[in-house]
Amino acid sequence: MFADLFAEDGRRSVPPMIVAVVMVLQRLEGLSNREAVERFAFDVRWKYAAGGLDLDHPGFVHTVLVDMRARPAASERPNRIFERTVQVAAQAGLAGRRRVLDSTPIYDAVATQDTVTLIRSAVRGLLRAADHVLRAELRAMISSADAYTDMAKPVIDWTDAAEREALVDSRAGDGYALPAVLDGRTLEQEVAQAARLPATVLGQDLEAGGEGGVLRIARKVAKDRVISTVDPEARHGHKSVSRSFDGYKGHIADDPDSEIITATVVSAGNVGDAGPAAELPADILSAPAETAPAEIRRAEVYGDAAYGTGPLPAEGDIISMVKVQPANAPGGRFSKDVFTIDLDAGQVTCPNRVSVEIRPQSDGGAVARFGAACVACPLAARCTTARDGRVITISPHEGHLARGRADSRDPDWLADYRATRPKVERKLAHMLRRRHGGRRARMRGRAKIDADFSLPAAAVNLARLGVLGVASTIHGSWTVATV
Repeated sequence: MFADLFAEDGRRSVPPMIVAVVMVLQRLEGLSNREAVERFAFDVRWKYAAGGLDLDHPGFVHTVLVDMRARPAASERPNRIFERTVQVAAQAGLAGRRRVLDSTPIYDAVATQDTVTLIRSAVRGLLRAADHVLRAELRAMISSADAYTDMAKPVIDWTDAAEREALVDSRAGDGYALPAVLDGRTLEQEVAQAARLPATVLGQDLEAGGEGGVLRIARKVAKDRVISTVDPEARHGHKSVSRSFDGYKGHIADDPDSEIITATVVSAGNVGDAGPAAELPADILSAPAETAPAEIRRAEVYGDAAYGTGPLPAEGDIISMVKVQPANAPGGRFSKDVFTIDLDAGQVTCPNRVSVEIRPQSDGGAVARFGAACVACPLAARCTTARDGRVITISPHEGHLARGRADSRDPDWLADYRATRPKVERKLAHMLRRRHGGRRARMRGRAKIDADFSLPAAAVNLARLGVLGVASTIHGSWTVATV
């Protein structure tokens, strides 16, 4: 299972099976690396779980766990431990044709940086990545008095607006000058990546203003703003309108009948839930043979309104049980549902029976503008207060959203949804209940965090398999033991 992670020659390593067991038990118990290796050294239950080892079996240093997590994360199968638990559940007949999706914030392991710190850190990273010859050439282009040798902020009067502007403008000048030196050159991958970061930071946080085009901090938040040069993939995210976080989102798919987690995905914190939703039910996307009964081919995917902003894949006879928020309008005016949207005819009809053409937009959506028709409309007061009349926005997934809103009004659909979807929240609570669980990232970078997020899922799955009485058979397969 781990042979591809190690060389055939070299010094002897700690058996990877033992380390893998410790990694899973570590997540089950919520322990730090040092606590986990100490538990393995002195707790007979851990040695039994690791293969019935002797009481005096030697332990290992905690850095072995760090190395073992890094090896799978850099491989072609980073989630192999978690995937093994899903295979066992499938062989035991515990992976059905229903999936429930949900997400949770994963707080990043770095501090969010302000604009000045971002610029200076990006410049320092470029100087650090360059060799000594290139570094000397880059330093010759620095026009400010900053040596960029430490993380400390320059000493200025931060209450003086003029001094703050001068600081930002001078550091921005360095940030633009250094990558310009490298324009058109063939660079090593590390240097090329480091050179892109200053340009990204400067473009998202600064704008020209004042006399002489002085660069100032932009009074806005860029759409995909880099929040740290230490972890450039971390992003600002929102769990709700009033609750924000910095880092990533962890998504899981859960079988609501057996309560086995079947898939995990980690995305940036600012990515909507509908994007990763296509990856989560991947194990049921492949439809069985066409001769199979309809009840076997049928698959259901449940999710809250966060997953209802786009369509789930329709392959494999998947039935979307994802909730879609009802349309609304401020002040009790006509909502979007009151308008008749005919996608085939390409027009929208308002409550006053006026039809206008649907015009496509560059983002893949479309709009219907009623404009002058609203001026003399007797229902205008109940529809809009906009000077240019009512505008109906058409989503790229409008047909899917309309069907979802209609389903959400069906009492039978709602009863099934309310009985099934909340089960995944309990499973997320099991994963994240420990101090050293999955709530705060233990490393940096989406790929590493993705691999690490699957470990508490594997631990929770193993605990669930034990509760369900799953046992191996003489043929090497797995089954649910009966008493």
